[in-house]
Amino acid sequence: MARAANAEVLLEVRNLVKHFPIRQGIIFSRQIGAVQAVDNITFNVHKGETLGLVGESGCGKTTAGRCILRLIEPTSGDVIFDGRNVPQLAKDELRDLRKEMQIIFQDPYGSLNPRMTVGDIIGEPLHIHKIAKGAEREKRVREILETVGLSAFHARRFPHEFSGGQRQRIGIARALAVNPRLIICDEPVSALDVSIQAQVINLLQDLQEEFGLTYLFIAHDLSVVKHISDRVAVMYLGKIVELTGKEELYRNPKHPYTQALLSAIPEADPTIKKERIILRGDVPSPINPPSGCRFHTRCPKVMDICRVQEPEFVDSGDGHYVACHLVPAAEGAGKN
Repeated sequence: MARAANAEVLLEVRNLVKHFPIRQGIIFSRQIGAVQAVDNITFNVHKGETLGLVGESGCGKTTAGRCILRLIEPTSGDVIFDGRNVPQLAKDELRDLRKEMQIIFQDPYGSLNPRMTVGDIIGEPLHIHKIAKGAEREKRVREILETVGLSAFHARRFPHEFSGGQRQRIGIARALAVNPRLIICDEPVSALDVSIQAQVINLLQDLQEEFGLTYLFIAHDLSVVKHISDRVAVMYLGKIVELTGKEELYRNPKHPYTQALLSAIPEADPTIKKERIILRGDVPSPINPPSGCRFHTRCPKVMDICRVQEPEFVDSGDGHYVACHLVPAAEGAGKN
């Protein structure tokens, strides 16, 4: 369900940067470079919406999600969640905020402790945040399991006794346990079979309607993103290059990189002819990204200015944000 464009902003990311230092030497190590995983990205997530964050593997989308939650510390920038700047919070304040911001991890096998029962996995955040204990906690665990489509008796089992789809439901249940307002879904269906993907996506949508959740949905499958998202942000080599509503993005992509991604989506109807855009070369190294526009080394529409000047991320009209010299800014552009 599409959200109103003027809905309340729950999460505001401003100029977020994450560089991983590269060091040389064992005793007297010195920094000789940095992996520019996320480099100055800005976007908003409105209350109750799903913002899809897409791009090739290694573009920085997962790093951005983890920086928002401070699972890894950002190099610089602001992450404003409901008026609070997450990178500036003290340890105790951050722990309190964890109840409102949760994550669903990509790997349903590696994200669950194999030595803990499902009941203990889901009940652990209830204990840490002092939400429930004893019989009340057990009751809450049973309720959450049934909410995500599992049975109460599953609480006594261990993760290895479940299929991949069931394990991901357990991961969703763990995130739901503390009644969060924002959930970052880090490619939650990429490791699942296609039929199971649809079940998990439908479950996430049902939970969003029931509990009023807000999602940042990280993925590389554009078909999945189109199904679940209200707006979509496209990342390339640490930068957001396009952001707009999903219908507008799929109908009228403006950035050459987005156009290439969409051209790769297969059509179910064999009679439909689609022109495939083949990008030349490989993705440059984030250690030494190209000057100017980072996409210019592979762009089929490259101009001289693209090689020397980085394009601004501007509103081209009706909230359609693009970072491309081919797309001019609209008059009276608003915030994203």
